[in-house]
Amino acid sequence: MSFRTSKWGWNPTGWQRHAVLLLWLGHGAWVVAGLRSGRAWTVADAVSRPSQGLAVRWTTWRAARREVARSFAETRAENARLSADLAQARTLAAQEGPRLAEADEAVRLLGLKRQIPLDLKAARVVFSTRPAAFGGLILDGGRDLELVQDQGVLAPEGIVGRLWSVGAAQSKVLPADAPNASVGVMLMRSRATGVLQGLGSGRALIRYVSNQEVVQVGEAVLTSGLDRVFPRGLLVGYVAEVAPGDLELRVIVNLSAPLDRLSAVLILPSQPPLEVQPPFVAPDQKPPRKKGAP
Repeated sequence: MSFRTSKWGWNPTGWQRHAVLLLWLGHGAWVVAGLRSGRAWTVADAVSRPSQGLAVRWTTWRAARREVARSFAETRAENARLSADLAQARTLAAQEGPRLAEADEAVRLLGLKRQIPLDLKAARVVFSTRPAAFGGLILDGGRDLELVQDQGVLAPEGIVGRLWSVGAAQSKVLPADAPNASVGVMLMRSRATGVLQGLGSGRALIRYVSNQEVVQVGEAVLTSGLDRVFPRGLLVGYVAEVAPGDLELRVIVNLSAPLDRLSAVLILPSQPPLEVQPPFVAPDQKPPRKKGAP
């Protein structure tokens, strides 16, 4: 058998033939060494152990990367779900917020109505013209609720004002801080009386308080009942500033009712009594005793 130089030379075909020959020779040597003893396997195992460890580390790293990627994907999905739930909760809160505020206001008005033993009527504030000059509050009730002018208007925090004009189904409230509003008031500590005149922006001035009176900042101001619009003892506000004048004290009051944030009010009857007493509660009657009982 003869070999051609062109097929076994240093060309691509020759290189392929040399590689195949080396593989066969190495395989034969491996088989012969394995038949003689297991030492060759031990040497081969020692030689291949680093590569095996590297392969194990590579496999472990790949598995860890897959687990991290899976955890990251699950975390992103969970974050997306939580973000969607949060957005939905915020939307529901924004939708239910006005309704809950109105329900809370109704509960507070009911509590105030139980404290005042008069025929109070409730109405909703549908519009506010307070930013305008001589502006007020528009209520959703008028002659249909048998309302008339100069009825007092209340909120849980204090007095609001009086009815200025009454229509068929709506009424306008003149707030207590309006420049043309006046309310008969008294100071809680000294019981000195005066007339409250509005200054705007939730503030008012008490007129006709003598310089001889001692008025303290923070003192509560109540209705006096002398104007026959509000009964005596309803909260008006608190003294903010006190300064002596030529003939009378200059007493500035911060009104307690939030006139710009009202959604519902109570309306007093026309010309209420001077002072409202708590309703009389009759004591429980004891059951009649039986004859012969001690």
